[in-house]
Amino acid sequence: AYFGPYFPGSLAYRVVEQEVAEEVRALAERGIRPGLAAVLVGNVAASEIYVRNKVRICGEVGIYSDLITRPETVTTAELLELVASLNARDEIDGILIQLPLPAQVDVKSVLDSILPAKDVDGLHPLNAGLLQAGRTALAPCTPAGVIEILLRSQIPISGRHAVVVGRSDLVGKPAAMLLLHQNATVTICHSKTRDLGAITRQADILVAAIGRAGFITPEMVKPGAWSRARPIRRARCSSGCGFISERGDFETSHAHQETDSGGAVDRDFGFSRGLERAGAEDHHTAENWRVHGGGRLLPRQLHAVTRVLE
Repeated sequence: AYFGPYFPGSLAYRVVEQEVAEEVRALAERGIRPGLAAVLVGNVAASEIYVRNKVRICGEVGIYSDLITRPETVTTAELLELVASLNARDEIDGILIQLPLPAQVDVKSVLDSILPAKDVDGLHPLNAGLLQAGRTALAPCTPAGVIEILLRSQIPISGRHAVVVGRSDLVGKPAAMLLLHQNATVTICHSKTRDLGAITRQADILVAAIGRAGFITPEMVKPGAWSRARPIRRARCSSGCGFISERGDFETSHAHQETDSGGAVDRDFGFSRGLERAGAEDHHTAENWRVHGGGRLLPRQLHAVTRVLE
């Protein structure tokens, strides 16, 4: 389904959720039920909410989910042992380690221990390298969701100047790569960029992924630019210019224009991108599939969930 540039995110994610549910039903008819394991460490309130939302959405669309909790005192060795067990479980097609992890844990070692084919966050070096090379790979769901929103909104990307503010492995860098693969001219900025506003005002497409509320202000966005703020809200005003307020909300300069949250849209685009290769024969080839465990046929790119509102 295609959305117009003013299509509310609250409706868009419902549309995508329905599409994903249909694809999951198609997999079920072939004897396949996708499975996600989410690992939650400690008692970080925001992380608990995010993971529970993902588990809830899994249930709504028919994906099997297993929420695994560990105490704040968990060690690197214990998490490595847990990941190894999840790698070996045939009913688990995707593994998500909710970040952040406690200071005593070697985060990179834990993330690198996930089988690349089960790495739904796309953070394994193999997936990151394949993404950079423009080859089939698991991309982090939030950047993938941004691209899907642009494409489904029929907003031109090719030849446009896209500015990404943020350089994280989870959002900023992959967003830049995905935009580049769509033939955008991409500039990456960050908190140390000099005269940031002078650069963002050149953007036809502006992705704010800096992780600081209010970092991008109205005067930093040129009229007519398409702006996507993560993890905060997005909208477009009647003049085509969106901005991030000091409250951290993505607002418009015209009161009549609706402001909607994009987190759920990102989450459901994450489901959609992973399942599209499993749900339609013309979206996959034999090399996108792998035989796992006892011979069960699994989609190589089961991209189950996204991180929302980090």
